[in-house]
Amino acid sequence: MFKLLDKYILKKFLGTFFFTLLVITTIAVVIDTSEKADDFVKSKLGAWDLVTHYYIGFIPFIMSMIFPLITFIAVIYFSSKMAGRSEFIAILAGGVRYNRMLRPYIIGSVFLALLFWLASQYWVPRANEIRTDFQAVYVDGNSSYNSDPYRTNNYYLRVDPTTFVGFRYYDTVNKTASNFFMQKIRNNEVYYNLRAETIRWDAGKKDWKLTGLIERRIDGLKESVKKIDSMHVNLNVVPKELRRDDYLKDKLTTPELKQFIHMEEIRGSEGLNTFKVERYHRDATPFSVIIMTLIGAIIATRKIRGGSGFQLAVGIVMASLFVVMDKFSVTFSTKGDFPPILAAWLPNIIFSVLAVVLYVRTPK
Repeated sequence: MFKLLDKYILKKFLGTFFFTLLVITTIAVVIDTSEKADDFVKSKLGAWDLVTHYYIGFIPFIMSMIFPLITFIAVIYFSSKMAGRSEFIAILAGGVRYNRMLRPYIIGSVFLALLFWLASQYWVPRANEIRTDFQAVYVDGNSSYNSDPYRTNNYYLRVDPTTFVGFRYYDTVNKTASNFFMQKIRNNEVYYNLRAETIRWDAGKKDWKLTGLIERRIDGLKESVKKIDSMHVNLNVVPKELRRDDYLKDKLTTPELKQFIHMEEIRGSEGLNTFKVERYHRDATPFSVIIMTLIGAIIATRKIRGGSGFQLAVGIVMASLFVVMDKFSVTFSTKGDFPPILAAWLPNIIFSVLAVVLYVRTPK
């Protein structure tokens, strides 16, 4: 049962949080609009089209980025105001235990963490699909860095740990390509080579049809060559997976991301740490909402010299340290050998220890 104290603190907590989130998101939209004004003009889209083709995806994206930090700042802000008015001193003097006073903070943080977790698994990826599709067409497409004319239709894939394939000029509409090759490697040597003039997806047989083939089998110094008119092969890949998408990890829902990682591991693909970190981040970041709430409450419920301004400064510094630590751990994982699950959870582990230390040292 919620008592008057719980309702009072929860109302201030959630009210301050959602108001702060709305203000910061509005500022972010204004800044983003000013940065992309030229791209919006070039797109020739109307105001409503920009809302439905971009901002309906951008707003959830920016909210997900700032969600834990806004929680932290909101807790410190309203709690320091209450501390400045000696409300917590009155609460504790009235016989309420310190642990009991923290209960509405925990309830509010768990509610926000669950909301954020659900959004991270399903809603935010769908919003990112809208945002990144616009970004790819109207922003990245106008960039001078996109100078490779074959960037989107040349593919090199690892079908399994020993088989590599590639083809050029892939047509996503007709699902055909040319200049196909397949190589199989054993003991760091190629023992099988297959080349075809064309490759086409056979929707009936659910595999790929090759035409105009030359097959080579290599056994030491012996080599056999055979010409084949056509044949069907299973490349363990379907047309929808033939996409080079810099935003793929952001667009996949968590079930889709898990399936993607699983299939790529079966194929023996490398460089999956980026996707694994994203997968674990979607669980770790919502949990950080609870940790940051507790740290903020422990810091801000004490009445100290300097008032709320000093406590807000401390909160901003700690939030910045959390972000920097998170970015460093992700970089070490994606660019090095740091375990992805540890990279996602390391900031939470360190700040959980900090929360325990602050709690133990806080006068109750």
